This record gives sequence, structure tokens and C-alpha cells, in this order.
Amino acid sequence: MRRISPRSVLAAALVVVLAASGCTPSDEDAPFRPGSADLGDPYVPGHGNGGYDVGHYALDVRYDPATDRLTGRAQLTATATQGLSRFNLDLAGLTVDRVTVDGAAAEHRRNGDELVVTPSRGLARGARFTVDVAYGGVPAPTTDGALGSGGFLHTDDGAIALGQPDSAATWYPVNDHPSDKATYDIAVTVPDGLAALSNGVPGPRSDDGGWTTWRWSERSPMASYLTTLVIGNYRVASGTHAGRPMVTAVPAGEPETGPAATSLARTGEIADFLASRFGPYPFEAYGGIAVADDRIGYALETQSRPVYGPGFFLDGRPNPSVVAHELAHQWFGDSVSLTRWSDIWINEGFATYAEWLWEEHDGGRTAQRAFEAQYATTDWSAPSVDPGRDAMFGSAVYKRGALAVHALRRTVGDDAFFRILRGWTAERRDGNGSTQDLVALAERVAGRQLRSLFDAWLVGGSPPALP
Repeated sequence: MRRISPRSVLAAALVVVLAASGCTPSDEDAPFRPGSADLGDPYVPGHGNGGYDVGHYALDVRYDPATDRLTGRAQLTATATQGLSRFNLDLAGLTVDRVTVDGAAAEHRRNGDELVVTPSRGLARGARFTVDVAYGGVPAPTTDGALGSGGFLHTDDGAIALGQPDSAATWYPVNDHPSDKATYDIAVTVPDGLAALSNGVPGPRSDDGGWTTWRWSERSPMASYLTTLVIGNYRVASGTHAGRPMVTAVPAGEPETGPAATSLARTGEIADFLASRFGPYPFEAYGGIAVADDRIGYALETQSRPVYGPGFFLDGRPNPSVVAHELAHQWFGDSVSLTRWSDIWINEGFATYAEWLWEEHDGGRTAQRAFEAQYATTDWSAPSVDPGRDAMFGSAVYKRGALAVHALRRTVGDDAFFRILRGWTAERRDGNGSTQDLVALAERVAGRQLRSLFDAWLVGGSPPALP
């Protein structure tokens, strides 16, 4: 994201039975027990659920802008990571009509923004199961203004589902934490004449009685907050780049030479440059969506198709810098995602640094000059790692994080530095990582101790010595 201006024989036989179910005699409710209703990430209390891992979401939603009503069916394919007597899904505000687990009716109830599901029989550890949820209602935005406008936003001609660190639970049932990534198939039915844009590779469209269904498929694991749904009057451009689909969209009223359209037209060029630094582009599609809603005061790295708020193009000039930032996130944040939100500096520090790299490549100031200018104005009292929930989009995360990246480069040299970056994006592709993981990789590649360097540049309270 870039902002404008940021968990005896009888005894022996019992042990065997419990082990087969994934439990031990010390488990409280062996062989089955409830999955946790919170993954314990203090930056997003109440988000995420334990006891299972989702592998795939198949979403089929219908949205009518005239009534603001959404109806949907979500099918989740998951694996139990413990013996489950019941489990939770995150779902904010919508009404659930029916839930089945492996085709059998399941009990369900709401507990705030949690959907509590009790299957007809316990799910053994390691079991693969399918959850089918029919639901509907009028989706709503998220209520945490400190983190910016997001969730499901109704617009004059459609809707925008977008937001970090959350938004997904406002329009479909989900295990809403980046530690549980999954693949997606998304079908969106809207009135004829409207676009319905989402993540990944576009599929065939179909028309029926005044409605059009748009289909999208994201085959690389994706964190839930990176899903998006943009519905409205957009001019959609479809093509290919490097043999992969490229889909971009701008508001229908913007001219083809407008600043947003011109900026998004450089997506392939910028992605190719970043691939030369970070390693192969990690997804099967490219693209971007520019929206006109002033409530979107940020750009967000929604997987394979970032969304850009209108404020980045107000001066009438193209803004390739923000495109470089959001495309860098396709490697740092999307392909390699956070384990916990306290490490968000990895996402934003590297994306900010990518802006510096692009600026130099595009004929502007060098990354070293950008580093020097930022060093001179940095507040060293604010840490990049674990900045606190209210500061997770603050300057220390973005700018100080980028300073740490460049300091690493100056310390280990270009060859080792870019091997570290390419090693990170290759070894952890489609997975997750932490600051500790990054430091360990950097030390392995560079062949030297680097913990003190990272500590000084990321959390130290005084200006570090320039490398």
C-alpha cells in the first residue's frame, strides 16, 4: 500500500486412537476441539481463525447497484490442522442462509463478525473438507477509520471492495489473515454495461437476462486482504505482456491520454525492470485499476492488479512512481507475504526502495541521493519493526524501512544485495516470511553477521553511522 502525503493395553490403545486423530492425551477436548476464533495477531484483533488451512476459495457473487444488495455463494476447500469439533470464519454484517460441510447441513450461528460453524461430525486432523456458504445482504465498509477507508464501498455506479489490513470479510466468508493464503476462482454477476474487475487471469464472460458474469482466476496463493472487487463504468483494456494477460481499467470518463491511463500503460515496462532486480515476475497476469472515489486515499497492491486512488493523478501528470511501488509489492507482500503485521516494513520498505530504483532507472535522481535526502529528515525515535497498530502505515515503516534496505546494499555490496533479494523472492515464493527470516537469509548469502545492522537501521533510537 502507498498512501498520499500511510495461532496396560487399554492405555496403549487409547494413545493410538488419539494419535490417529491428531491429538495427544494432554489435549483438552480430544479427539476433537473447537478451532480458535482469533489467530492472536495484536494488529488485527479478532481476525483469522485456527484449526484449519484454506487451500481454495470459489466465490460466486451477484451485486445490484440499484439496491446495494449482494448475494453470494462461497465454497472453501480446506485442511484441518487439528481435530475440529467446530470452526470459525470471518464474515462482517451479512446474513447467512445455509452452511454445508462436505455436503451435509452444518449448524451455524453468528458471534459478532464471526460465523461459527459446527459440522455434523468432527473433522480429523489432516482431513480435507469443503465448506459451502450461501449468504447475502448489503455489505458495509470497515469501521476502523485509523487504517483508512476500506471494506465494501458503494459507489454511484457500482462498488469497490478494497482495504488493508482487512476488507475481504465484508463481502465473503474467509480466514482473514495473510498467514493463510489460498487460490481463488471469482465469478461476479452485475447489470449489463458495468465492468466487474478482480484478481488474476480473466475467464469467459456470459450474459443472461440483462446481467453479465465476469470470471477471474488467481492460481497463485493470495492473502485475503489482497482480493478486490471493482464494479462500475470503466474503460477496460485487455491485452498481453510477456505472454501473460494484461488487464487495466480507468474510469470511463478519463481520456486515453489521461494521467491514470498513461501511468497504467507503463505497467509492463516497470514490471520488467523490477524483475531484472527482484527475479521473475511471480504471477500469471498483470494489470491495474484506477478508481475515481475520493474515499480511496491510497493505492493498494491487490494481487496481479493493483488499485490506485484518484489522489495520485490530481496534478494531471502521469505518476509511474506509484505504479513502481505497487508493482514491487507483487514480490514483496503478495508473493512473499507477512507472517504477522508487525513486520509490515518488509512490504513497504522494499516497495519504497523500488520507487528509488525506478526513479534512477527512469532518468531521475539516484537511489543514493534519495537515501541521503531521507536520512537527513528521518525521525529515529519511531521504529520500523513492530511500530504499533496505529503507526503501521507511518513514515518509519515506509521511509526508514527503505533506508535499511539501502544500508544493507551499501554494506554487503551490489552482488550480494541483489542475490539476497532474488533469494528471498525465490525461496519464499507463494509463502510467508518475517524479519528474522530475512536477516537469516541475508547473513547466509553475505557470509557475515548482519543483525546489528538491521537493528540499528530498523529499531535503533539514534541515527546509525552511514555505511
